[in-house]
Amino acid sequence: MNKTIPKRISRFIHEHHVLTLATSYDDLPYCANCFYVWLDEEKAFVFTSDTDTHHIADVQKNDFVAGSVVLETRHVGKIRGLQIQGTLEKAEGSLYNTCRKAYLKAFPYAILKKTELWILRVSFFKLTDNRLGFGTKLIWGHTDAH
Repeated sequence: MNKTIPKRISRFIHEHHVLTLATSYDDLPYCANCFYVWLDEEKAFVFTSDTDTHHIADVQKNDFVAGSVVLETRHVGKIRGLQIQGTLEKAEGSLYNTCRKAYLKAFPYAILKKTELWILRVSFFKLTDNRLGFGTKLIWGHTDAH
């Protein structure tokens, strides 16, 4: 696998800030929308969530997740969206400090609420970018059926 994420994907991630996270446990899917920051060096999204939420309860039993980041538009020629797969874990240790600093820099008001930080380590991206031609896709990584 090419370890370098293509610039087009990286740029798209940095242009947005809301991730739709999809979890599943016992054949029951669930999704949640999360404000995120992206850590280039970790190839990971960071977001906050309370431990008693449905999606975090799912992750305690199945840490393999999917997600998406999309550009909302009615113009077919401008459609862009990123599909994601990876594993989710609680940010801990020295990584916690890195995550917290990055998250609070992007969302300083988050300091007012006590929540946990989570890190989604990406193993697969598929970027659809209709600006490059209808249905054009750029793939990085590998799907993992866990």
